[in-house]
Amino acid sequence: MSVLARNNVIVKGQRAARAIVFAHGFGCDQNMWRFVAPAFESEFTTVLFDHVGAGRSDLSAYSREKYSTLQGYADDVIEIGHALNLKNAVFVGHSASAMIGAISSLKDPDMFESLVMVGPSPRYINDGDYIGGFTASQIEELLDFLDNNHLGWYAAMAPTIMGNPDKPELVEELTNSFCRTDPQIAKHFARTIFTADNRAELARVTARSLVLQCSDDAIAPDVVGEYVHQKLSNSTFVKMRASGHCPNLSAPAETIAAIRDFV
Repeated sequence: MSVLARNNVIVKGQRAARAIVFAHGFGCDQNMWRFVAPAFESEFTTVLFDHVGAGRSDLSAYSREKYSTLQGYADDVIEIGHALNLKNAVFVGHSASAMIGAISSLKDPDMFESLVMVGPSPRYINDGDYIGGFTASQIEELLDFLDNNHLGWYAAMAPTIMGNPDKPELVEELTNSFCRTDPQIAKHFARTIFTADNRAELARVTARSLVLQCSDDAIAPDVVGEYVHQKLSNSTFVKMRASGHCPNLSAPAETIAAIRDFV
């Protein structure tokens, strides 16, 4: 199977223009960008894809060893970029994919000229003076809950992740997206994300970067977004009016405007 088929890559927009790549987070797929990506089709070649294990990707390509770190996902991004001959592109990564984009930019600096990080976190676990938002025991409890009752975890965590209690339809959509994911893959991906430590990579990133920080984000709080901004050598920090962890769904117009101002 080709790389493009493996990751269900969809290319739209102006084929001769600069490219912008949209990458989804945990428990989601490229459909989560449906309110944002079309706004850029008149100016860019837009590239959407599903991480292996998500959406309509090739589930047979999933390897617990390869995807035990975010490096494995970054390797896939580089393969996709090479298949599409991407140069000086923009990478827009939501949640876990924000750091996947950062790692990808280190692997091939010519591929991505700019990074847009939506709700990024290089490490979710508090460590000394570093505040990631969770203690080690809290993360282990979350992962144990997911291991023992994935449907219950989805129902409990979707409202926390999405925020926006006045938009129950978005919580329902996120819950349903979680439920469509293979539970064993979801459990492994969650452990990969929530136990990762990619702080060291931030200082090495040279691509110009935009950090989009939502208000009242229970997954990646303000202090984390500010840390990412401080560690990146060439970054812009934008505190959004949007609340929760998924502004691509809850506040697409604000998300589009922030990205457009940057690129």
